[in-house]
Amino acid sequence: MNIAKRILRKYVETSLLLRILIGLLIGALLGILLPSWSGIGILGRMFVSALKGIAPVLVAVLVISSVAKAGQGMGRRFSSLIAIYILSTFIAAVCAVVGSFLFPVTLQLEGTATDVVNQGAGTLSDVFTNLLTNMVGNPIAAIAQANYIAILFWSIVVGVALKTTASKSTVQVVHDLSDVVSRVVKWVIQFAPFGIFGLVFTTVSENGLSVFTTYGHLLLLLVGCMLANAFIFNPLISFILLRRNPYPLLFTCLKESGLQAFFTRSSAANIPINMALCKKLGLDEKFYSVSIPLGATINMDGAAVTITVFSLAVAHTLGIEVTFASALFLGVIATLGACGASGVAGGSLLLIPMACSFFGIPNEVAMQAVAVGFIIGVVQDSVETALNSSGDAFFTATAEYYDRKKRGEE
Repeated sequence: MNIAKRILRKYVETSLLLRILIGLLIGALLGILLPSWSGIGILGRMFVSALKGIAPVLVAVLVISSVAKAGQGMGRRFSSLIAIYILSTFIAAVCAVVGSFLFPVTLQLEGTATDVVNQGAGTLSDVFTNLLTNMVGNPIAAIAQANYIAILFWSIVVGVALKTTASKSTVQVVHDLSDVVSRVVKWVIQFAPFGIFGLVFTTVSENGLSVFTTYGHLLLLLVGCMLANAFIFNPLISFILLRRNPYPLLFTCLKESGLQAFFTRSSAANIPINMALCKKLGLDEKFYSVSIPLGATINMDGAAVTITVFSLAVAHTLGIEVTFASALFLGVIATLGACGASGVAGGSLLLIPMACSFFGIPNEVAMQAVAVGFIIGVVQDSVETALNSSGDAFFTATAEYYDRKKRGEE
């Protein structure tokens, strides 16, 4: 028993990033050498299922607790933050439009597997209708189905109700519950090396390393646009507001939040890490305990890039003439759709048909692009989540520093 405890202690004390990298390398190696060992993939599926299972509960209890304990005078900070989130997402979509025009990508759509067909998002009006309908849906079902828009809506309502009617002891119980769920998520993340090991093994054994060459141009465009937002446009927004060098804050957020999110591939599961980072930065807990879960739902730079790049790639493949003005309008559609991406099964990829419908592209063709997205998801989704999640902490800090500056505290 003592030996097991020492091994466990040594495992936990070792850098999580180092453990994940070891799992990644071993998974890729076994995927190449022993692709028939398909049972290894269960580790990846278990890890993803665990994150998907606990993340909606985490968001619900965090938002309820935060709203119930929130103080006065946060309205200005939240209005600034929401504006920053939406502006950043739109700029990401525009960046993807420009990148797609400068470096157009085509896909090999014929013969692509489409086992996710009939799950498309439909037209833009369908997206809005579903979004509004789902927002007020059954709150228990919302948690079970990971419908984050509804989770946010009902959590805010319940939090306000607790704030106005419940005793302080009841509110404290809810706050303690949020701490308990956060601890559970941290325990799940400790097993990330095994999950990444299984996920990488499955990807490499099923698709081989050719996935990185066959779709290399597409991956370079996607990753390039996301990195441009992470290192150029997001810091520019922060600089315009704060008039100071944003890169020390940016690199801190990328190191402590982005790297973890890259491997877990879940903005919601990365919430405790972001909140710990905000605490380390000395931010107001009453503010970041709401802004971080909010950002995990509506701050979707990476999703906007994915939707835009894939939609224009399908259009280029089919020889559809796309004007720059219509592509910019596509950016608006991608921005609005991306804000609800977390409430759609499969995330941003399943909103591609909605964007493609703007060009009159049929659903069965667009879903082939979705299938391509799932193939390269080991890179695309990881970078997308790293950009989104690190941006949550980066913009939360920016909004609070901006508020302090306006009030003359800095």
